[in-house]
Amino acid sequence: MNVHHITSKNFSNYGKGTDFHEIFEVLGVGIFNLDSDEWKQERKMLHSLFKRKSFEIFIQENIQKKLENCLIPFLEHASKGMQVFDLQDILERFTFDITCTFLFGFDPNSLPYKFDEFSDIAYIKAISVLEDTVLSRHYIPKCIWKLKKWLQIGQEKKNMVAQENIHQFLHHCIRRNKDVDESHSSLLKEIIKKCSENGEIDEKYIRDTTFNLLSAGNGTITSGLIWFFWLISTHPIVEAKIIQEIKDNCLTQDENSITNSSLKEVDKLVYLHGAICEALRLYPPVPFQHKCAIKSDVLPSGHYVSPNTKLIYSLYAMGRMEQIWGEDCMEFKPERWISDRGQIIHVPSYKFIAFNAGPRSCLGKDISFVEMKMVAASILWKFHIQVVEGHSVTPRVSVVLRMGRGLKVKVNKRCD
Repeated sequence: MNVHHITSKNFSNYGKGTDFHEIFEVLGVGIFNLDSDEWKQERKMLHSLFKRKSFEIFIQENIQKKLENCLIPFLEHASKGMQVFDLQDILERFTFDITCTFLFGFDPNSLPYKFDEFSDIAYIKAISVLEDTVLSRHYIPKCIWKLKKWLQIGQEKKNMVAQENIHQFLHHCIRRNKDVDESHSSLLKEIIKKCSENGEIDEKYIRDTTFNLLSAGNGTITSGLIWFFWLISTHPIVEAKIIQEIKDNCLTQDENSITNSSLKEVDKLVYLHGAICEALRLYPPVPFQHKCAIKSDVLPSGHYVSPNTKLIYSLYAMGRMEQIWGEDCMEFKPERWISDRGQIIHVPSYKFIAFNAGPRSCLGKDISFVEMKMVAASILWKFHIQVVEGHSVTPRVSVVLRMGRGLKVKVNKRCD
C-alpha cells in the first residue's frame, strides 16, 4: 500500500530528487531522469511512437529474422559439440542487436554465428560498467565518489572510459540515421523528425534519449530471459507444459520451427506468459527503485515523510512477501497467473511491479513481452537447456538483476 501510495495515489508528491540526477548522471536529459511537465511531454511523444502498428510489425519481423539467422543457428552449432557457453552473454548480445535494430535501424551483429568468431564488444561492456557506477553511488558517500570522479580514480575512472565508449557508439548511430534515405525505418529517425518539427535538433537530447531507450531495452530483457531459462531448467514439469502449449497453438506448416508464428499465435501461449510473469516476480530486472518526497506526507503505514526524504523500495523483496503473494510466495508457479477459464489474471501494477507502477509504468511493457515470448518459445521448442553441474547461480548486485557468474549451460536438440 505504501508503494501504491508513492507511485499512484500521491504520485505528484514523489519525484526523482537531486540525488537521483547526480547518481544517474549517465541518463542525462533522457526520460528516466525527467520529472513534471518535461517528463509528461517526453512520455507523450514516446508513447505515440511506441503504439504505432508499423513499429510493432517492424520489431516482430526483426526478432524473427535474428532468431532464424543467428540465435537458433548458434545454438544448433553449440548442441552438436555439446559445448559449454554462457547463455547470459549470448542473450545480452542478442537483445543488444535487437534493440539497436529497432532504435537505430541497423544490426551491429554483436552475436556471432560460431564460437570462434566471438570478440569483446566495448559498448556492451560499457553499459555494465555504467550500471556498476550507478550502484556504487547509492552506498558510497557523495563527497567520496565525487572526489574520486574529480581525481579520476577507481570506479569513477572506469565510468568515464565507459561513457566515452558508449557516447562514441551513439554519435555514430545518430550520424548514420541522419545520412540514410527516407525509406530507412528506425525509432531514432522518428525522434529526430519530431524534434525538427519543434525547431533546432539538440544533439545532447538525442544522445541521452537514445541511451535511455538502449539501456531499457537491452539489460532488462536479458535479465528477464536469463532468470526465466534458469527457472525452467530446474522445473521440468513447467518446461513440459510450455512445450505442449506451443505444440497445441503455434506450429506452422514447418513443424520444426515456430519462429514464423504470428503475434496472434504467440498471444495464445497463456502458460508461457504466466511462467515469464512468475520469473519477473521472483527476479525483477530492476530490483529496487527510489523516489524523493517533494512535500511532507504520511504513508498508509502511518510513517511520516518529511520533504526531500529519499524512499527506497525493493521490488525483489516484494516478490517474496507472504502478505502480498501468499504462503507459496517462494515457489515458481506459473499457475498463479492463470484463471479457471484459462486466461491471464490481471494483477495490479503496484503488486506485480516489475514494469513499475502508476503513471510511470513502463512504455515498453508490451514490446518486452513480445520479445521474451518469441525468444522463449523458439528456444524451448528446439532445445533443452542444461545448466553445467556445479555452476553456482547467484544474483549480481547491480541496478539490473543479472547473474553474478553468468549461466554456464549446454544445449541438447530436441528429438523431432
